[in-house]
Amino acid sequence: MFDSLSERLGRTIKTLRGQGRLTEDNIKDTMREVRMALLEADVALPVVKTFIERVREKASGQEVLGSLTPGQALIKVVSDELTSIMGEQAEELNLATQPPAVVLMAGLQGAGKTTTVGKLARRLKEKQKKKVMVVSCDVYRPAAIAQLKTLADSVDVIFFESTVDQSPIDIASAALAAAKTQFIDVLLVDTAGRLAIDEEMMSEIQQLHAAINPIETLFVVDSMTGQDAANTAKAFGDALPLTGVVLTKTDGDARGGAALSVRMITGKPIKFIGAGEKTDALEPFYPDRVASRILGMGDVVSLVEEVTEKVDHAKAEKFAKKMQKGKNFDFVDLREQLEQMANMGGMASLLDKMPGMSNIPDKVKNQANDGEFKKMMALIDSMTPHERKYPAVLKGSRKKRIAAGAGLQVQDLNRLVKQHLQMSKMMKKMNKGGGMAKMMRGMQGKLPPGMGM
Repeated sequence: MFDSLSERLGRTIKTLRGQGRLTEDNIKDTMREVRMALLEADVALPVVKTFIERVREKASGQEVLGSLTPGQALIKVVSDELTSIMGEQAEELNLATQPPAVVLMAGLQGAGKTTTVGKLARRLKEKQKKKVMVVSCDVYRPAAIAQLKTLADSVDVIFFESTVDQSPIDIASAALAAAKTQFIDVLLVDTAGRLAIDEEMMSEIQQLHAAINPIETLFVVDSMTGQDAANTAKAFGDALPLTGVVLTKTDGDARGGAALSVRMITGKPIKFIGAGEKTDALEPFYPDRVASRILGMGDVVSLVEEVTEKVDHAKAEKFAKKMQKGKNFDFVDLREQLEQMANMGGMASLLDKMPGMSNIPDKVKNQANDGEFKKMMALIDSMTPHERKYPAVLKGSRKKRIAAGAGLQVQDLNRLVKQHLQMSKMMKKMNKGGGMAKMMRGMQGKLPPGMGM
């Protein structure tokens, strides 16, 4: 997300380096480039105009403080305004009501409502320890009810049964009554969508809203539709008392126009962003952190949070002790490291949060291919326990069997064996002296695909 915008802004701000003051002239030239960058990112025109005017007003003639360069001074102004446009602070779900707290999900068909219900249910259950029930009022889309049941089972929350011959209002009312008797904390209500906004859909969801009186009404929208996402959100906001927006499919959106447009056009906060199909791929939306990522400064806070939450610390400590004792780095160890990385959203997700990624060439970024990691794990899974523990036994016939078992070529296995050997040597170097710094020097150009920098 934001790749193209981040790259364009990075190039623009570089042009200010070496100048001792922000002047009308260099601000004017820079703002022209920033405007083009925002428009290319599919940010809504009214938002672009407001943003440019605010930045110009704050930056014009500003003295460069201390050791700051004009570029750094402008970055501060741009960062502040990006944060302001996207809503200043993260806004949590409001569940402060007599249980059950009802959350109604609205949006067009294909935006990812049902998947988001599953993700939100898991988040509420695991992070807030809530007792969650989900119900589908979508009686139009084939298999919509079955899809939500499958998701509910996968995240281990209560699913309220419904059928396509019931009316949405009857389903929601029955679910609410059941939630009260079962002492449910949060009831998530999935609704039907259409391919486009129509009167029938709006009338139905308005009646549904009136019947269950939700404390939160979230509009779920596909971020890849750009400024259309903001316009659609506004149309729903005019019909319903929306309390927030969920942006989905942000992993496929390189522009980020929706994230920059939604808050200003609708007046509603973005509460969550979804990136991927996995049920843990839902993050709170932090405007300041997103602004930092847009400007290539990374999102270290979110990165640290992910490591803290998703890394198996017992396994990490066990691995560290094993390396300290000078034991061999085998394929069991390599697979565990790949699995830990996958749990944190994969290499691409990690790189997106690291500072300075906008300065890394696309060729290097493209090596952050999680598909390569999956191949490596498949090859390791195709080995016997003995082969994983003693890589030296991997010879001709064994290699053919392992590659065939993983559905890959022997060349793929040879590449993995070579990469493992290089990593094993690095681990030994680190233990002999020089620590992490020495290991990092040895890593240049020798990491597996997706790990090379």
